[in-house]
Amino acid sequence: MNRYRGIALVLFTSLMAWTSIAQVKVERQHRIKKTQFPQVAHEFIKEELRDVKNIRFYKETDTSKINYEAKFKKDKLFYGLGFDQYGKLQDIVIIIKNLDIPKETWTNITLVLEEKFNKYKVRQIQQQYPVTSNQNIKITLKNAFQNLMIPSINYELLVSGKIGDERMDYELLFSANGDFLRMKESLPANYDHVLY
Repeated sequence: MNRYRGIALVLFTSLMAWTSIAQVKVERQHRIKKTQFPQVAHEFIKEELRDVKNIRFYKETDTSKINYEAKFKKDKLFYGLGFDQYGKLQDIVIIIKNLDIPKETWTNITLVLEEKFNKYKVRQIQQQYPVTSNQNIKITLKNAFQNLMIPSINYELLVSGKIGDERMDYELLFSANGDFLRMKESLPANYDHVLY
């Protein structure tokens, strides 16, 4: 009887480990040519963006989808427009520092980071304006370009963190209040041999 319990325990443990590995989304971003960017997104950028500098185009892949991002500088701030694979606008991000986040929100974010990692280093913080179906895109763009602190924004942190003995890069998403929403692994651009 003990033998069967041992076998069942090993099978259950193996199944749980396999399931947790299967749910990991590994993401990677690399720069692409303008011609490789979705045409619909190009047209949107031409119509909506004024007084921007240094537009660069990126393709972001993970295990489940492909996204595109146009990065640029406007009014001394660094922005990114995120598009899906069909060229539909998904979000607008601004690169910020932790001093730009309300103190209470940053405290909540720090508590989550300390809980999840043995050691960590925040590499980049983005203030994210998600595009929702019930809000006009022009209003979302206006809010982002005015850098407004509204309840619908999110904060995305790129973190190099150590969990146990393993150090990895992660993306963590938090609400405007600092509530934890999700975390996923992120690979540097030069890890092509790991993905294929």
